[in-house]
Amino acid sequence: MSERTAIRRRGLRRGVVDSGLSNIRLPQPRVSPARQVTTRVMASVAVMFVVAFLVWLDRAGYIDSGDPEGELSFLDAVYYSTVSLSTTGYGDITPVSDLGRLFNIVVITPLRILFLALLVGTTLEVLTERTRAVWRENRWRNAMLAHTVVVGFGVKGRAAAQSLVESGTRRDQIVIIDPAPEVVKLANDEGFNCVLGDATRRDVLNNAQVKRAARVIVATNDDAQAALVTLTVRQMNPTAAIVASVREGENAELLEQSGATTVITSAESAGRMLGIAAFSPQLGAVVEDLLESRSGLELVQRAVVQDEVGKSPADVREPVLGVVRQGVNYRFDEPAVMQLRIDDALVVARSTVTGETAPRG
Repeated sequence: MSERTAIRRRGLRRGVVDSGLSNIRLPQPRVSPARQVTTRVMASVAVMFVVAFLVWLDRAGYIDSGDPEGELSFLDAVYYSTVSLSTTGYGDITPVSDLGRLFNIVVITPLRILFLALLVGTTLEVLTERTRAVWRENRWRNAMLAHTVVVGFGVKGRAAAQSLVESGTRRDQIVIIDPAPEVVKLANDEGFNCVLGDATRRDVLNNAQVKRAARVIVATNDDAQAALVTLTVRQMNPTAAIVASVREGENAELLEQSGATTVITSAESAGRMLGIAAFSPQLGAVVEDLLESRSGLELVQRAVVQDEVGKSPADVREPVLGVVRQGVNYRFDEPAVMQLRIDDALVVARSTVTGETAPRG
């Protein structure tokens, strides 16, 4: 089963808002039109019977021109309630007592407004939906700054988005781009803002506010498409960090030339994991533990503290796997980083169980 087919089979519990002006989709609870109409009709009927019951209780204060000597029946009260609330007003049943007229002023008039609002509420909602959606979209556009764009919400893209959330990124600061409506609905269901469309098109990337993004994750299933998306994103945003995934290692250089900051070879990485696990199951388990979030060990990047300045990575208390200096990554054993600086960053292993860095073996 393909990853897109698997996604299609997942349950959808939320709808999407489409402004009609773009393909931006913002998460919002969905109520079916049939349910809205049913709810409003039932509420209107309830209001009508409440008024009828109150009129019937004060039936002595009303007179029926068709039967001046008779007392109002409950059917007469329902009839009066119906024609009054609907503003038809035939005038055959009228209040004659002071209490009945006061009741019409204080109670029936406000309920008449409520009754009409309930009946025309669905129409009003349809008329105002477009305005409301445009307002929400404009507010969302203004709020999108230094956010993360994830292109493709398949297995890789969804895992990347989830890792961002687990690392502290708010869901409303992540924008998903995918051409499949059912995938966009799934992403909306998980609380992400989405843009429906092909990420190789500039208008789609503009809708995702790529020019204002801090980072872009390209997680498509086609290397050629990934290269085109990366090239377009780099032209639109020269400063964003672009992390791209390719299936074949021979295409990694193409992605780097297109402007990718980091290229991950998914197929070969999985193959190496299989080889490691086959040769040494224990080593494979450790590597998988590092890659899997919230499970045992995880890799974190932190700043160098004052008492570590001048030391080598080997002298740091916890295991150091790499050093980031002026945006360049170095292995822990490279001569260039044998003396740590205050502006360096360290990549270390941290325990998710205790919340502390893993001790050296």
